[in-house]
Amino acid sequence: MDNFLASAGRVLVIGGLAAGALAASAALGGCGSAAPASSAGPASPLVRPTALTAAAWPTRITVTGTGTVNGTPNQLTLDMGVQVNAGSVGSALSSANDAIGRVTAALNSSGVAASDIQTSGLSISPNYPSGSQVPSGYAVGESLTATLTNLSNAGTQIDAAVHAGGNATTINGISLNLTDDSSLLAAARAQAVADAQAKATQYAKALGEPLGPVVSITDQSPTQPVTQYPMSSAAASRGVQISPGSQQLSVSITAVFSA
Repeated sequence: MDNFLASAGRVLVIGGLAAGALAASAALGGCGSAAPASSAGPASPLVRPTALTAAAWPTRITVTGTGTVNGTPNQLTLDMGVQVNAGSVGSALSSANDAIGRVTAALNSSGVAASDIQTSGLSISPNYPSGSQVPSGYAVGESLTATLTNLSNAGTQIDAAVHAGGNATTINGISLNLTDDSSLLAAARAQAVADAQAKATQYAKALGEPLGPVVSITDQSPTQPVTQYPMSSAAASRGVQISPGSQQLSVSITAVFSA
């Protein structure tokens, strides 16, 4: 009897503990947070959708502007020399040295500064008769480059140099250059900016947007063509007429505008 009562007591104790655990679990469930809403329910108030606006993607208009101006050359570069043939190298070289010396002296006497005369070439080559491997003589050529800064006297200076060199004279060509181009470049750059502004305005209008400020400008190197004018000694001996004409100078820029 005592054993039966002890077993029954143990069963009641275990049952009471189980009931207490269930009650505690129920209490905790009532005090906890609600279960998360299903995907079909309303969105959480902490999640805000991102709105993409036009400001997030700024418009850029990139154009190229060009400015072109004309100027009168103020400098002439003369490429000339002498060519001499003789039976020996020594004789040909001596004659060429004498001839180029006379040319240089004539240029100096006519007003060309020594610093504006520069030796530009020297060549020595044998002359072979047809079908022979033995040279019959030698040809020596010497050349110089002279910078003539006064175009009104350039024709007279060239004529004096040609006569001094005599029949040995060779003229390979001349070039007319613009050396003082600062004001011309300023005018070309102003034209290039105005050209870029006009193009960008047209594109902005076509897009239906107001043209914004300049974001960047990239200046490209100005281009100045130099024209070569070949000349023969015979033409020079009759007197040289120098017509400077005009040369074109262009500036290009790449401009980026906001819109």
